[in-house]
Amino acid sequence: MGQEPYRSARRVFWIVDNGSSHRGERAADELRARHPRIVVVHTPKHASWLNQIEIYFSIIQWKVLTPNDCTSLQALEDRIIEFGTRYSALGKPFAWCFTRQDLERRLLEPLLPLLHSEALTLATAA
Repeated sequence: MGQEPYRSARRVFWIVDNGSSHRGERAADELRARHPRIVVVHTPKHASWLNQIEIYFSIIQWKVLTPNDCTSLQALEDRIIEFGTRYSALGKPFAWCFTRQDLERRLLEPLLPLLHSEALTLATAA
């Protein structure tokens, strides 16, 4: 918080998962007591797929750290940095095309058979 752009920001949003070290209002209150401009935003529980760093750590675990055959800490550091450089070079822009309407339709799909049978029941009861 002592470096720019955080030092001069009116608010700093800190997005955290629900890990035990920063879960709940108590942790957020303690952080705000030290840094009043921080706004703590928790990702939903059981939604690690929303946490991009968790995804990246998982990729590192599978593609870099397995097998664990580094002979020194420096060799491990070199391997991780080399992977990060190569991984970053592979990045391509992603065009998100899933709309809110697509989501609403997808959420309704499992309910359509129920709604249809309920409508039939109401129609025959009338």
